[in-house]
Amino acid sequence: QVFTFNSVSIKVLPSVKVENGAPMSIICHADISKNTDFQLRHNFTIFKDGKHVFTTVSDEEDARYEIPVAKSSDTGDYECTVKANGKLGFSDSIYVWVAGMTKPILTADKKEVLEGEVVKLRCELPEEVPPLEFFFRKIKTNSAPTEKRVPEQNQNFSEVKYYVEEGDNILQFDCFGKRQVRSGWESSQHSNKTLVTVKEPFIKPTLITRPSSNITEGDQIEFECSTVVAQMRDIEIILQKNRTILNSVRNKKFLKYSAAATQEDSGEYLCKVEQGAVSKTTKLNVFVSELFPKPTLSASMTKLDESKDLILSCSINGFRGANFSIVQKSSSGDILLKNSRILAIKVKVNDTGSYTCKAEVKGIVKESKPVRINVYAPVSKPTLSVVSGSPEVVLGKPLQLICHSVRGTPPITFTFYKGDEIKKNVTNDTYATFLDEDIGLNDNVGYKCDARNNHSSGVKTSNILNVTVIVPIRDASLGSVPYGEVEVGSETAFLCSVKEGSWPIDFKFFKTTDREVLLYEVREYSDRTIWHKKTMKRKDTGTYHCTASNRASVDVRSRPITISVILAAWQKGVIAAFVLTAMAGAGAVALWWFLRKKKKAKGPSMEMSGSALAPNLTSEKLTRQSSDGNYYSGSGYIEDNENHMKSTDESKGPDLESAEVDYTEVEVSTLDPHR
Repeated sequence: QVFTFNSVSIKVLPSVKVENGAPMSIICHADISKNTDFQLRHNFTIFKDGKHVFTTVSDEEDARYEIPVAKSSDTGDYECTVKANGKLGFSDSIYVWVAGMTKPILTADKKEVLEGEVVKLRCELPEEVPPLEFFFRKIKTNSAPTEKRVPEQNQNFSEVKYYVEEGDNILQFDCFGKRQVRSGWESSQHSNKTLVTVKEPFIKPTLITRPSSNITEGDQIEFECSTVVAQMRDIEIILQKNRTILNSVRNKKFLKYSAAATQEDSGEYLCKVEQGAVSKTTKLNVFVSELFPKPTLSASMTKLDESKDLILSCSINGFRGANFSIVQKSSSGDILLKNSRILAIKVKVNDTGSYTCKAEVKGIVKESKPVRINVYAPVSKPTLSVVSGSPEVVLGKPLQLICHSVRGTPPITFTFYKGDEIKKNVTNDTYATFLDEDIGLNDNVGYKCDARNNHSSGVKTSNILNVTVIVPIRDASLGSVPYGEVEVGSETAFLCSVKEGSWPIDFKFFKTTDREVLLYEVREYSDRTIWHKKTMKRKDTGTYHCTASNRASVDVRSRPITISVILAAWQKGVIAAFVLTAMAGAGAVALWWFLRKKKKAKGPSMEMSGSALAPNLTSEKLTRQSSDGNYYSGSGYIEDNENHMKSTDESKGPDLESAEVDYTEVEVSTLDPHR
């Protein structure tokens, strides 16, 4: 018995799209080839969205899964498997869409409510599977329905609460559901409509005034607001005008409020009754006729000098029977000046301010528009100075000036002049500044400033300020006489000079070895200075430089020069004499040693000859030494040494017996102790 699966297929009857509530059949078919005709048991399994929904065992090659009433939850991907004698076949997947949803069921927890109470609604889709979306609708007479959307991920019902508002007399509610399918969103039918009757806890309030019309300023006006209440519990009545609460009562059915009418009382009034979440209002417009117009305050002058006369007068156009008062406004309150329509005063500076007049008729007080009075004290003569303090400026640097008046009522206008040219106008309280950034070498013109305000005395001018322009130091140089090499004990002059710079100039001389040492400093009203160093010593050898500075506060350094202190000529001579003397002494000793050695080598004849010569030479030498103290025996100069060497060379001839020794005496002059 041999068989094989050719294919396994699945199909839906009547079609892959089925209307909700209609019957539906899912058929799994196995196409099998056999070598002989024999019975084969087939194990059929049908899956929906990967979950097992149907199983059967049959000898037939088809298996049928019947759904008599299709629901939207039957929508999904279906596939089947067939198993026979250990072999397994799979079908492809097929998508089935059950179009349409079941009709939802809506219920309300109350059928009759009061305004301000809450209605709880429940909408259910009994045969649907979440996730779902529920939509609740509130339907009022003569208005469009309002809708609330509530998503539900884990249940097939939803609940909401509705607050019943003022004017909700008869309410209807319904709901519907939505679910998401492969092609988009699918909606259910609308549920049954649920009717809710609404009762008023109190009626809309009534607002009246007494008198109801022809209200004139000064009249007593009375407001009365009332309502009818079902339950006298936590009820409140409020009277408002332009968001301002005028009066209120609690747990009463009416409210009264009265006041003397003014023109400002014209406008819209609101009576509001509140109980819990319910609020009802009534509006009323009130017009109050003017009893008399606002007064007008006039002044003889609004800008005047101190100690001048000021007259303020108050009047009402076409009306005379009023009580007038004139007041000055201040931050701490009104200051009453006079209960009269006319005020005459001699002004002072502190009288500057705003003034109004008030008029009173039948208890109604009206105030005029304010009038601003400015009283001016004359400006004092301004002072002009440099902000930095010193009346000088470095060439190329900005110069900041300040002009200041000790007295004078602001605002004060300051004018700056450079020479006769106007440079700047500034309006300020007591001072002004001017920055001159264009300072030249020839700016020797004076500065001045003017000050003026609204006082009739006019302009005051400062004294002329002359500013010194400081030229910075440029190109310092250092020289010396003698230059380069200087003898010990001699005098050296150092000259430090600058190419440009304002006087006085501070010069400083420095020597640099391991560190920089200040040697000399001086202040000169000149572009150069000389420093004399009287006696130079060997330790004064080194590098020298100078610096120059002035009030520009910039140190300019010269290039360094090198000074070498050497020995004087007489010192060189002493040293040379000492060296030559030492050399001559050493030569004499060497010659004596050499001759003695030769003498021993010649034998007895030489010794006798030498002994015969020696006493004569010695006696002659001693005689001459004692007779002349200015002479010095020995080879003191190089030429004497050469004579010795010549004598020695001549004695080297073949006849050693006839050799003689020559001696030379040298005269040495005495040293001058003052050199």
